[in-house]
Amino acid sequence: MCLAVPGRVIDIGERDGTRMATVDFGGVVKEVCLEYLPDLQVGEYAIVHVGFALQRLDEASALRTLELFEELGMLQEEFGDPWEAAQR
Repeated sequence: MCLAVPGRVIDIGERDGTRMATVDFGGVVKEVCLEYLPDLQVGEYAIVHVGFALQRLDEASALRTLELFEELGMLQEEFGDPWEAAQR
């Protein structure tokens, strides 16, 4: 399953002319493209889907969503080790 997951921007830079961010998804850190949200800043939250930040989100909503995903085991499913999942 591919979820749109909220994450917090912890760093912003540029790669090959594209604005990119390092985003923390409740402990899992990934690189994300900011082309759809070029004004997103460090410390802000965004909904991310397949590596693209799609929508800005307030902190309370982001944290609550991450908490619910964690309770449902969806973060492990989304970000877990694919080799571990295949062995089940």
